[in-house]
Amino acid sequence: MKPAESPSALKVQSALGDRFEVLEFDASTRTAADAAAAIGCDVAQIAKSLIFRGGTSGRAVLIIASGVDRVDEKNAAAAVGEPIVRADADFVREATGFAIGGVPPVGHKTKPIVLIEDSLLGFEEIWAAAGTPNAVFRLTPSDLVELTDGRTVAVAHK
Repeated sequence: MKPAESPSALKVQSALGDRFEVLEFDASTRTAADAAAAIGCDVAQIAKSLIFRGGTSGRAVLIIASGVDRVDEKNAAAAVGEPIVRADADFVREATGFAIGGVPPVGHKTKPIVLIEDSLLGFEEIWAAAGTPNAVFRLTPSDLVELTDGRTVAVAHK
């Protein structure tokens, strides 16, 4: 692991400021399981960023969930106030400026609607993607809420 070097990881580092350190790994952190293995943490501590598209507004909806959770799209749609659909790779890149597998919770081209799965609040520290399929950063759940201005809700299948 090393400090951020790639342009996308440096973009995330810039959005985060000096309080956080983006780390790049030789190994992939593209999936929650890959990230947990590279970091040496529990898969549940990975805060995965999933992009959906508002079915009515067309706005980007960022749902941040634990690496072990599956998002309940009906609960998420109710929280957002409109139907949502999983975004395709082109929409994700256009809305966020990042490719699927490295979407961070911050630094997006267009500010998304942000929902944070409330089960993440139970962890002392969590890890989130940082712009590439092998870059992450460590933070607390309260940092995540503050950085994203996200709303904590129950959006995962229990």
